[in-house]
Amino acid sequence: MRRRLFATVWIFIELAIAAGSGRAADDALAEARRIVEAATQPAAPWNGPRTGPPAQSGKHVVILGEDLRNGGILGVAQGVREAARVIGWSVAVFDAGGSAERRRKVLAEALAGRIDGLMLIGPDARDMLPGLLPYAQRGIPIVGWHVAPHAGPVAGTPVAMNVSTDPLEVARVTALAAIVQAKGRAGVVVFTDTHYELPKTKANAMVEVVRACAGCTLLELSDVAISRNAELMPQKARELLSRYGRRWTHALAINDIYFDYAAPVLTQAGLANDAVSMLSAGDGSAAAFLRIRAGTFQTGTVAEPLNLHGWQMVDEMNRLFAKEPVSGYVHPVHLVTPDNITSDGGDRLQYDPANGYRDVYRRIWQRP
Repeated sequence: MRRRLFATVWIFIELAIAAGSGRAADDALAEARRIVEAATQPAAPWNGPRTGPPAQSGKHVVILGEDLRNGGILGVAQGVREAARVIGWSVAVFDAGGSAERRRKVLAEALAGRIDGLMLIGPDARDMLPGLLPYAQRGIPIVGWHVAPHAGPVAGTPVAMNVSTDPLEVARVTALAAIVQAKGRAGVVVFTDTHYELPKTKANAMVEVVRACAGCTLLELSDVAISRNAELMPQKARELLSRYGRRWTHALAINDIYFDYAAPVLTQAGLANDAVSMLSAGDGSAAAFLRIRAGTFQTGTVAEPLNLHGWQMVDEMNRLFAKEPVSGYVHPVHLVTPDNITSDGGDRLQYDPANGYRDVYRRIWQRP
């Protein structure tokens, strides 16, 4: 799936750059439509690990969440807690609240206590490197979620596994979905947070796809800190409406949280629910599902399987406790739209693939 999507996205980009009009433009749009439709299909059967070490029980793990106001971070933490109960671990959850000072304090306090493993949900691993090195020196394993621009081990840090879907595929599918909706005539604003490498990587990939669309216009790449969304986003939305008016047809963001504060502004401005179409390159929050179901501006989110990722973090940590390599599993990209929102957990306002992952992990850990 990963290689096919990567290849077809670049076929689209090459066609679109050369297009301008005529058959090449039609071919580019048709290719984009195929990619988007593939991403909206129901969850495929489980294609992750099926073997591994049994439960290394009795462990105490600390979770450091970058900001639990973020629905993605909160969802993964909940998944970790669910899986930890099954495998037999105790878990302590700490919220950094988007504060570097709080991050440093939590790391120091956790290291001073009894801790077997550290899980990072959302912060940038390289920014935290000085605080992580003492863990490595004590042989305490570290697993992360969205702590780097790519899934897998994080080079140059002690993070043995960054659990994530492929951020580039997530971003490209999001941008292509906007282009398909607009029939190749989108006026796009992209929202990101340049304080972190992962959001920058996603935003740059979306910008690249939009710029390759001959009939689309990148209106603006807007830098708004995730931790200050409640404070900054309402005014930013008002400024964009004033600056671009009807030329602004699509909003793309690296996280659903941007739309939590932008959508009310559009409603207050008297815009119709379809005046600006919002699509997010992560993470599939409950608020995003509600907006998509209600038809209130947001039309898509490339939702992470947050609960599954929590279980995967526990499994990767269990492998490290057993002195075995991580599985390195990467879940396929999934685009949630009004057409498929009721499947795979959508009735519970989340993307929870119906592929039996809980049963698979229970069998691996030899837990009933």
